Amino acid sequence: MAFAPRMESRIQGFSVIGGLKGHVWDGVVADLWDVSCGEEAGGHYVSPDPRLFVTLKVDGDGAFFVEGTRGELRRHDRAFSMAYIPAGVPIRGRVEGLRRIKHLDLHFDEAALTRRFGGSLDREALRVSRFQFCDDRIAALASLIAAECDSGLPMHDLYGEGLLNALFAGLFEIGRTDGPRRRAPLSRRKLRLVTDYIDAHCLGKIRLADLAGLTGLSETATSHAFKAATGVPPHRWQMQARVRKIQAMMAHEQASLGDIAEATGFFDQAHLTRVFKSIVGLTPGAWMAAHRRQ
Repeated sequence: MAFAPRMESRIQGFSVIGGLKGHVWDGVVADLWDVSCGEEAGGHYVSPDPRLFVTLKVDGDGAFFVEGTRGELRRHDRAFSMAYIPAGVPIRGRVEGLRRIKHLDLHFDEAALTRRFGGSLDREALRVSRFQFCDDRIAALASLIAAECDSGLPMHDLYGEGLLNALFAGLFEIGRTDGPRRRAPLSRRKLRLVTDYIDAHCLGKIRLADLAGLTGLSETATSHAFKAATGVPPHRWQMQARVRKIQAMMAHEQASLGDIAEATGFFDQAHLTRVFKSIVGLTPGAWMAAHRRQ
């Protein structure tokens, strides 16, 4: 399902010039506003999704003011003055002395941002309000994104995705990690949820997305955190669980190894044998012979 911003607003005194323009990328909606400002123009805004506000042009000697619930008041009176508003943070905006303002709003989905950057993203950085700041790199990228919204012939979506990746990397200071990182393991509760799910579904296809849904983390973070907790990645755990079921079938049923391979999700007997030996250290035949001697 495509991401759609859910901002609630009560505004007055603005008139859109030339219609609203915008563009949609994966997990990001860009709105390009060009509005004339009447007397007492302003509004109240709140959204369950984070957003970035970038002033592009101002006409007049005044400013657009952004005010938080604790009385924080920030002035936007020139091009490329910006505000980052985290999810769920209400603000009031009001205009004083401006005739016209053009700005870019970037609404984005936290889950999509996590998919983009995985464990490199500091989730706490998304919770920090920044009601007024300037950054030359982000300004240049925002200008190019605004141009895409304004273009009648936009570039390939990969172009916009690249701009957004660069913008978010700068906005949240997402850098490269040098050397091996020590990954935090899954909590005991989440690990139990994941291992129980894998054990119950080990004969079928298990997607990493299914496991991520249990942990509330990205797919990449789930895989790393699972391995940090167990010493093996999720797929290896699944194969171990599948082999345990195969051992039980071999010990108590008369089915052939080919039939067991078909019943347990392997391509054929040879595939089962390779996986079985990689986990147990013996071929199925050798393991069965040793089991009978016990």
